[in-house]
Amino acid sequence: MNDLLTYALAVFFLIVTPGPGVLSTAGVGSAFGARAGLRYVTGLFIGTNLVSFAVISGVAATLLAWPPLRVMLFLASTGYLLYLAFRIATAGSKIAIIPAIRQPGIRDGLALQAINPKAYAVNTALFSGFAFLPDSPLVEVTAKLLIMNAIWLPLHFAWLGLGVWLRRLDLSGPAQRAINIAMAASMLLVVGLALLSLR
Repeated sequence: MNDLLTYALAVFFLIVTPGPGVLSTAGVGSAFGARAGLRYVTGLFIGTNLVSFAVISGVAATLLAWPPLRVMLFLASTGYLLYLAFRIATAGSKIAIIPAIRQPGIRDGLALQAINPKAYAVNTALFSGFAFLPDSPLVEVTAKLLIMNAIWLPLHFAWLGLGVWLRRLDLSGPAQRAINIAMAASMLLVVGLALLSLR
């Protein structure tokens, strides 16, 4: 039982810490509202489970062992985060250089998780460590998936709710722009930390 609790706590802290998924979820909720946020979280959810299966099956480890692919994944994820940060920062602004015409949806959530280094790192840590049923690996993996998703969903809905709540405060245009810019800046901070980790 202690092993399960330790695993659940690890899942909680690895997911709740600000990363591309939760920050962009709050940003989409703040900039575009609940409906777009729900579609986006659906895409993230499908994407994170696809990443889990890639990690569990060993496909991710095989592919990521090739350095050029790791670099391409990092560049793609960084570029996509910059793009999302720009979309969020300009969503509430009438003076945006390129207006956000299309709200982020399922496809955007899937795309982010497919190239999100944190998703691969978290899944690798969760599925390669915390062994609590070494004699029944299939049961252990199934239990880990259930626990992870049971924690993942409410945490992402909480971040989405935070973003939607900020949107519903009916703030002035400048205040809404400031919130969107703050959300985007948080995402840029994640990009900066990722760049520093390459040193």
